[in-house]
Amino acid sequence: MTMNCGVRQKGDVTILDLFGRLSLGEEVAFGPGSGVVLGETIRELTKKGDRKFLLNLAGVTYVDSSGVGQLTGALTTARNQGAELKLLNPASQVQNLLKITRLDTLFDIKHDEDTAIKSFAKGAAAQA
Repeated sequence: MTMNCGVRQKGDVTILDLFGRLSLGEEVAFGPGSGVVLGETIRELTKKGDRKFLLNLAGVTYVDSSGVGQLTGALTTARNQGAELKLLNPASQVQNLLKITRLDTLFDIKHDEDTAIKSFAKGAAAQA
């Protein structure tokens, strides 16, 4: 099953709504016949000027260790491009996996979209 992704904007925050399985060999599809991994998606969006990313994981049904690798790769890509990346609404299985691997300390994880969006503004104000 392919990981599907919807991209939407809310202010200056780019929200990627992910649906499906995030695991080895799964691609993020943006329509029939297209597919790129998550880190490449972030890289392409930063080239267009996007700097604030919220990965909505509410529709993710499964994540394995390689899926966690894709999440950490996306975070690394965002940071290397001067962007921020936060996670939204991870399912309990995903949250547990992040906790077991101690990656919950690396990611900024939010459970409410409006709170997550406002947290980007606070981060920018703190850096100014």
